[in-house]
Order: sequence, then C-alpha cells, then structure tokens
Amino acid sequence: MPAEVSIYEVGPRDGLQNEATILSADRKIEMIEGLVDAGVKRIEVTSFVNPRWIPALADHMEVATRIRRKPGVTYSALVPNLRGLDAASRAGMQEIAVFMAASQTHNRKNINKTTEEALATYREVVTEARSRGMTVRGYVSTVYGCPYEGEVPFEQVLRVGKSLLDMGCYELSLGDTIGVGTPRQVEYILDGLLHADIRLDQLAVHFHDTRGTALANITVALQLGIRTVDSAIGGLGGCPYAPGASGNVSTEDVVYMLHGMGCRTGIDLDRLVAISARLGGHLARELPSKYLKAHLGHCARVGKPLA
Repeated sequence: MPAEVSIYEVGPRDGLQNEATILSADRKIEMIEGLVDAGVKRIEVTSFVNPRWIPALADHMEVATRIRRKPGVTYSALVPNLRGLDAASRAGMQEIAVFMAASQTHNRKNINKTTEEALATYREVVTEARSRGMTVRGYVSTVYGCPYEGEVPFEQVLRVGKSLLDMGCYELSLGDTIGVGTPRQVEYILDGLLHADIRLDQLAVHFHDTRGTALANITVALQLGIRTVDSAIGGLGGCPYAPGASGNVSTEDVVYMLHGMGCRTGIDLDRLVAISARLGGHLARELPSKYLKAHLGHCARVGKPLA
C-alpha cells in the first residue's frame, strides 16, 4: 500500500446533483468549508452547467464566490462548454473539470453530443482554460460498463482518455458510472492504460458502490500504483442518465480503510463523519455510508454525542 493517498472529494458536485432535496447555498458552503477544515485538500465544489439541466446546482456562482478558500487547497468545478468556462473564470476558479463517457450512447444521453462532438468542444474549452492559467481535470465515465451499451471496449476508454490528456488535462478520473466494475476488470483497464504510456500520476479512480465492489476495486488500484481516489461524503451521488446507479463510494468508508492499512490521507475521520451525520439530516434521508451507520450505532450504544 502507498504511504499517502490523495482524496478528491466530489460530494458537493457529483453527490448533490442527483439529490431530491436541494440544499441551500448556505448549507452547501457549510459542507464545503467543513470538509476542507477536516483535511480535504482537493474538492469539487459545483458545476457551471445550465440550471435547467441540473437544478440542484443552480446556485453555482453564489457557492463558488462565497466559500472561504484556504491556501493549499484545490477547488474545482465542472464546466461543459465555453459559456460555463467564462462563468467559472468570473467566480475565480483556478481548476475546472470536463466530463465525457467512453461510450457513444451515454455521451448522447448525458451531454447531447457524439463522442467526436464532445472531444471537439472540450479541445476549445481546455485550450482556453489553460490560456487563462487554469488547470483542467478530465472525467471519463462508463469505463467499466455503460447502462445503454453494456460492456465498453478498452479501445474506447483508451481513445477518449488519451484524447483528453493530449488536449491538456493533467489527470484522468476513471469512472465506474453504474458500479459494475470488479477487481480483475480494474487491473485489466489500468494495466492497459499504463502500457499505452499513460503515467500513474495522470490517473485517478472514481467508483460507485452499486454492487458493493468499490473498496475492493480501490484496493487493487492502489496496489497497481494509483495514488488519487475520488469519493463523496456520505456516499452521495448517482447519475440521472445511469438508471439504477447508486452513489459514489463514501469518503468516510475510504478514509477508514486507508487509515486501517497505514495510508496517510491528512483527513480527520471523526470530523468527516460528523459532517456526514449532519448532511443526512439536511437531506432528510439515510445516507449509504457504511462507516456512518456503524458510527451512529456505536454512539447510540455508548451514549456518545454525534459531533
């Protein structure tokens, strides 16, 4: 296991975008600042997408401009096009992310573009963002399977991934959008990308825990040399264009596992789970995080306050 692992927190964007309860900007800011105070160093705070497509993040400008930013922390936002880039620039974002699938049908359903059209759009966005001094992260979704096409050939993953890196993305986040990946599949994909001259420091993993394999998949990725793991506080998430997909792997589940294996994250697990407990109350539902459930049960048994 690596001595240190970087957690890339996606809860405020990828987690909240699919929630039935829409949090106020104040709640979102409290959540983001709390996560950073708990030790999170890389965090995706919102998405500069047309509010008609993602109503839950319609307050992107307010959230991005009002958060208290700490030195040494990377704050990022998803950007779909040049208009979104302009808005992110006005909000003072220093890092953006672009997002597309390895499968053609998911691109059509999710971003209303073919794979070629998406790549053409993002070449413009990435070039312009870098000219403004921004760094750009690239998401590749449906790496391990597509809700519409089923199994996705490795060649498509490689083509999209290489294209995003070639246009200037510094890192690829490889997404298991519907949570079908298994450890052997993870090994196959990562091994193939590394043999195609993509460096380890250019890769991150992003698993949904739909079928309970996320932590096992992360373990395999770490053993192969991956050092960046995406996760969402409380296990928030899901995709409106991936029916049946559950949330992202929970940040507190990942941090608990990593600390138990001797990997440093710089994150205070007690503070993290306190944020998760409050968030469940704000959303008026039980969050899927397994560590959170165990923690709540323990607190109830011993009479310990939740935070």
